[in-house]
Amino acid sequence: MGSRIKIFAFLSIIIFFLSVFYFAPEAAADKKTAKELPERYRKWLEEEVVYIITAKEREIFLQLNTDRERDIFIDAFWKQRDPYPNTPENEFKKEHYRRLNYANRIFGRGTPTPGWRTEKGRIYIILGEPNQIEKYENETEIIPTEIWFYQGKADLGLPNSFNIVFIQREGFGDWELYSPIRDGPKTFLRFYNGDPANISQAYNQLAKIQPNVAQVSISLIPQDQITLTAPSIASDILISHVFEAPKKIEDEYAEKLLKYKDIIEVEYTANYVGNDSLAQVIQDESGTFFVHYLLEPKRLSMELIEGTYYTTLEINGQVTDTKGRRIFQFNKKLPVKFNQNQFQQFKSKLFSYQDAFPLIEGTYTFHLLIKNAISKEFTSFEKTIFVPSSSEFRMSPLLLAPSLKESPYQSQSKAFKIGKHQLYPSPRNDFSQNDNLNVFFELYNLPEDIEKNGKIKLAIYTNNQEIWSESKDIDQSPQKSQFLESIHLKKFQPANYLLKVSVFDKNNKELLSQQAHFFISAKLNLPRPFICTELMAPPEDPVYDYIIGGEFFNKGQLQKAKLFLEKAYNKKPKNLKFALGLAKALFESKKYKRVVNILLPFVQDEKIEYRCYDLLGKSYQALSQYSLAADCYKRYLAHFGTNLKILNALGECYYQSGNKTQALDAWKKSLELDSNQKEIEEKVRLLEKKK
Repeated sequence: MGSRIKIFAFLSIIIFFLSVFYFAPEAAADKKTAKELPERYRKWLEEEVVYIITAKEREIFLQLNTDRERDIFIDAFWKQRDPYPNTPENEFKKEHYRRLNYANRIFGRGTPTPGWRTEKGRIYIILGEPNQIEKYENETEIIPTEIWFYQGKADLGLPNSFNIVFIQREGFGDWELYSPIRDGPKTFLRFYNGDPANISQAYNQLAKIQPNVAQVSISLIPQDQITLTAPSIASDILISHVFEAPKKIEDEYAEKLLKYKDIIEVEYTANYVGNDSLAQVIQDESGTFFVHYLLEPKRLSMELIEGTYYTTLEINGQVTDTKGRRIFQFNKKLPVKFNQNQFQQFKSKLFSYQDAFPLIEGTYTFHLLIKNAISKEFTSFEKTIFVPSSSEFRMSPLLLAPSLKESPYQSQSKAFKIGKHQLYPSPRNDFSQNDNLNVFFELYNLPEDIEKNGKIKLAIYTNNQEIWSESKDIDQSPQKSQFLESIHLKKFQPANYLLKVSVFDKNNKELLSQQAHFFISAKLNLPRPFICTELMAPPEDPVYDYIIGGEFFNKGQLQKAKLFLEKAYNKKPKNLKFALGLAKALFESKKYKRVVNILLPFVQDEKIEYRCYDLLGKSYQALSQYSLAADCYKRYLAHFGTNLKILNALGECYYQSGNKTQALDAWKKSLELDSNQKEIEEKVRLLEKKK
């Protein structure tokens, strides 16, 4: 049996391949009311977890449409609270239902109110068994009172020790939660004839009867500095914190579950893992813009089998434009294998997956989804990406990194490689005093006068006060469009800071600026991640022309698409991926003969590429060469199986070549697969009528 070990590092070889991967757009879910839910889900939401569910979790639960989705959500809800996820039992869930059942059994006695709805029941469900209970129920001078004393709840963000007080205000009925601010000492006294506003007078009378009750009447917190002129406001703050204590949980998983419930497999949906992430657009020396990104999951699981640690990560990405069109998509698999020595070396580190891809100008949303095949966990991010135009003078966002080294891979590309240097950014912008603040930014389409006479100013602020600055002439920079500055942080105290970088003209007028927050930790050595990345193809590789051409094609810019796809194909005409990319663009431009010329070599060799038959068939059909088109379609169907569009096109080719019987057979088979095809149904009706 394998055992799962939580680690933060791995070493792997990345297998890269482009694929048709589709993120379904997030559907606008209709929010229901709790009353509209099936009974068992309404009870779960409004009774069983009402005191521990966050507002976000509740809102998302009400947007789910099926019982399957609700069951998955409930499973994820409890997993998110499991203190020991590697054990078969969920200790939090077990204890919660024990408290709930106890509250219903004990606190609902003698009252029509269910135990979970009583105020005693609520406190018990949230805090559990008190360390001590003092009861004053048969006193002649004070109303029935119970003081519950709690200790050791600091993990909930509560004081080390405190009291919760319940009273029966009329001497009978439901127990109510006592508030020093709302009620005051006079509330406990059955007979009080003093000034209602005189707290000191009521306290002194109560202290003579029951000193312990008098103490809690002013403050619920033993360590609180009390005054007899006014009850402690800290007590009412305490009560509000008690109510919120079980809701202090990272509920981001609920949003991700809602977003991806229709995309990822069922076994993944309840296992969202949070992450830190970063994405930066960087222009390379050729002028191509690349999206460099990283993702650091909070947890990475591997499975131990016979002394070796395994997992496989599936990395799926998609870029969509403002119209919702898919511009680029990819799918990568990362097999991971560790021996014992490697595991010991890397297990204490964070894990950072890093990569980059080219992207054409525009505004986009970048979605990244990573699935762990072993643990069935997933993590994701969504980023807005802006790639500037080739004419506008702009400044890039600031990229901050605690580490910078000379790259050993001078002739190849890599994520966050800037010229000869390799940057190691942190998505948290966290630094120690031993680090350098390495700042990278770009100026796009720099005007000549600014290049010759402009200045760059870097300034650091804290509490809105500038505490450090440095200015440099732009023409002194080795590269006029890219800037890499380094600031040693030893002279700065641990705190939160703001870095501002500005561009000034010769008259000292600020033209552009960017800001970034960072913080310096009190720790002298912060944990840095083990980085999983791969060397990318060199800048001259035709794969970039192919990707860029595909992006223009998906954006509907055919002329630009053909330009880049033609470049990729001309460099490697025997590459099927490049040939198909160009052929698709040519087909859309109605260059059918050229499509045939490009694809024919791929179906004439011994190793036939069956993917070509679809586009070949369509091109022959467009050229009215129906027999050749039908032959392509038949070969495609024989290899890939039934495809309605191809089957209907085959029927059309038979019909146009005069073979009505075979056309009728093809269309009838199509209707057997999908009867809701009015146009095909009409063609069949007309053919049968002519028989």
